[in-house]
Amino acid sequence: MIESSTVKTTLVGTLIESNLKEFSMTKKVTLLINLGSPNSTSIKDVRAYLAEFLMDKYVIDIPWLFRALLIYGPILMFRPKKTAAAYSKIWTDQGSPLIKISKDTQKKLQKKTKTPIYLAMRYAQPSIPSIIEKIKKENPNIDTINIIPLYPHYAMSSTLTVQKACEKALRNDKTNIKIQFKSSFYNDPSYINSLVKSAKDKLGDCEYLLFSYHGLPERHIKKADKSNTHCLKKPDCCTRPSDAWNTCYKHQCVQTTTLFMQILGKDIPHSIAFQSRLGNDPWLQPNAEEELIRLAKTGVKNIHVICPSFVSDCLETLEEIQIAGKESFLEHGGEKFTYIPCLNTQDSWIDTLKSWL
Repeated sequence: MIESSTVKTTLVGTLIESNLKEFSMTKKVTLLINLGSPNSTSIKDVRAYLAEFLMDKYVIDIPWLFRALLIYGPILMFRPKKTAAAYSKIWTDQGSPLIKISKDTQKKLQKKTKTPIYLAMRYAQPSIPSIIEKIKKENPNIDTINIIPLYPHYAMSSTLTVQKACEKALRNDKTNIKIQFKSSFYNDPSYINSLVKSAKDKLGDCEYLLFSYHGLPERHIKKADKSNTHCLKKPDCCTRPSDAWNTCYKHQCVQTTTLFMQILGKDIPHSIAFQSRLGNDPWLQPNAEEELIRLAKTGVKNIHVICPSFVSDCLETLEEIQIAGKESFLEHGGEKFTYIPCLNTQDSWIDTLKSWL
């Protein structure tokens, strides 16, 4: 028994050493990047997270001084307490759902490939700079980082800020590491099929399907339109072909919805809404909470809600939709509310990620 145990230990040690050597010789790794979460539900930690998030010039795109006065003034004075209470409703024994799901996604994907898979968060921990340093330390021969922001639809406040943060982290790097960047996948057939597969079994008794996407200020849409003549300038801008579509968040949301319904193959009444509004500037319409109330008041009794702009369940899906959205719908005449979870760690989604490696 002792000899057998010794042999097994030796074999395991050899395998680990072999895998470490293989990783150290690799020239290309993949880095998954998600939004991030506070370290805890304490008001202090939530305030620190919101400060980092909202001070990002790609999130609130106004001059630094005005942004600082706004964030460190009324927003951080009142919002952390409310946001901490919201996080408390969804927090688990393992911490933030978004962080836990993202780590599980990384682990499941790693089991399907020899390519080293890393995970970072745009805000809070693990940070992009710390993980890129880890990548360089563990892979001295690396020449390329394949970066996959876990955002299906392009936006300056998600995709672009991740790209800029990665470029900044490598700006003074002397190894000339290259970045391969996946900017969006809103119409990728594998992503759409995964989305449909995740929802199909839950839609048997669906009377109405609401697609709730993360909201954006209208100025972000206009700013991303380099032509300055298309997005939100024409009543049919989302259906009239244009180069602006490459960076138009609204068009990409519309396209995801259209492709989803085509693949689903069921004639279910549906519409699009946008959630998570902040501030008084004009945001994409209709607002998700207002749309749920409107639908309930107009006679919809049984609604299903899906959130395709999120691949991992988080505060915006679990608290804002599954809890608060449900309450609003039922309070105004609705009778049944079904939230369709995000892709999370479903096998079809992991296979989709693998296909992008």
